[in-house]
Amino acid sequence: MKGGQGWDWEISEKKVAIKAWEASFGWVEEPYASPDGEAVAAIVNVGEMAFSVCVNGKAWESTFDKVWHLRYLPDGRLTAIVSEMGEWTAAIDDLAWDHKFGYVWNPLVSRDGKTVAVAAQQDMRYCMVLNGQPWSETFANMTYFALSPCGTKTAAAVQVEDADSGEIHKFKKGTFSAALDGKAWETTYVNVWGLAISPDGGSLAAEVRLNLYDYTIAVDGKAWDTTFSCVWEPIFRPETQRVVAPVRTKGQWTLAEDGNILWDRRFVQLWQPAFSPDGKHLAAIVAPAYGRWTVALDGVPWTRTFSDMVTDMVFSPDGRRLAALAKEGSLWTVVVDGKAWSNSFDMAWPPVFSPDSETVAAKVEKEGTYAFVVNDRMGSHTCDAAWDPVFSPDGNRLLLRSVEDGIYYRRVVPVSDFVQ
Repeated sequence: MKGGQGWDWEISEKKVAIKAWEASFGWVEEPYASPDGEAVAAIVNVGEMAFSVCVNGKAWESTFDKVWHLRYLPDGRLTAIVSEMGEWTAAIDDLAWDHKFGYVWNPLVSRDGKTVAVAAQQDMRYCMVLNGQPWSETFANMTYFALSPCGTKTAAAVQVEDADSGEIHKFKKGTFSAALDGKAWETTYVNVWGLAISPDGGSLAAEVRLNLYDYTIAVDGKAWDTTFSCVWEPIFRPETQRVVAPVRTKGQWTLAEDGNILWDRRFVQLWQPAFSPDGKHLAAIVAPAYGRWTVALDGVPWTRTFSDMVTDMVFSPDGRRLAALAKEGSLWTVVVDGKAWSNSFDMAWPPVFSPDSETVAAKVEKEGTYAFVVNDRMGSHTCDAAWDPVFSPDGNRLLLRSVEDGIYYRRVVPVSDFVQ
């Protein structure tokens, strides 16, 4: 359920002995925990070239030639890519889609978990498949896939004009377009890349290359009037049809909206823009100087910069705060509102804000073991595997999911255990 409503938030510890599953199966692959922590699953070998999925010790009734990319959906259902008699499809909670294909890949999931989409190939023709239903149109080539925020539409960059590898004149004229729910734009481009679908699912934007030198953004097949020396993947402004994208002009990067420069500040690099949940603020990962990375909020960069990388930028629920991961040399840390935590790690995962936006938690790895950190304070448990921490709806408790010595643990602990 959304935000953990209806989950068991009593201070408690539950466990499942997943190592014991090895006695029942040929082998057991890596485990995956459900969002609410009540279930843990793994792909298992049940015979020669026969695979299934084990959930809390009980295997699915169905078996497949191969199972991969096992994941829980946000709504708690369990999905995987499966092969039956040499044909591929998706399976959700032990039930495979009716339509089968030569191959499927790149699963996309809606925020509420009710929609699953994959890219598919059949007889060397390509299409998207949404909740088991393929596009009515197929294409000779297809890349760069998207699922709408509302979960009802899919899109892809598609090749709409046939061209042999030696027919350079055709490529220069333009053989690629973008398709929304299988319907391609009438306009073609030299190249089409990263896609974005509007919040209501009605419009599609994409990076496009007009010729050998000029790049811009196209929306519903119509290119912006302004061209640039390069662009990155666009995003839609929340609850509007307006499109924002990183653009390179006069040797530096900034943001443009509907073709007009939005931020006056220029950067050596700028990408991965994101709006706050309420749409009032816009942030992006930027390089104010060569080899120095940080985050810019509404065009103003944080003072602190990092040498190797900044990634996984996330807004707080109230839109007032920003957190991200930063790498300096071989070590990672969490940066909140421009201030780096004192603890550093061999690896860290995207920071998670509490519902009231006051507390930040993260899963981290240090010296080969995993742990949880809250507001820069390390937890007492270390483990062999872990999943992102989850705050209770009131923000006072944390759901921690981990594996220790072959046992899966679901723990609910007070946030005060970390922040006192």
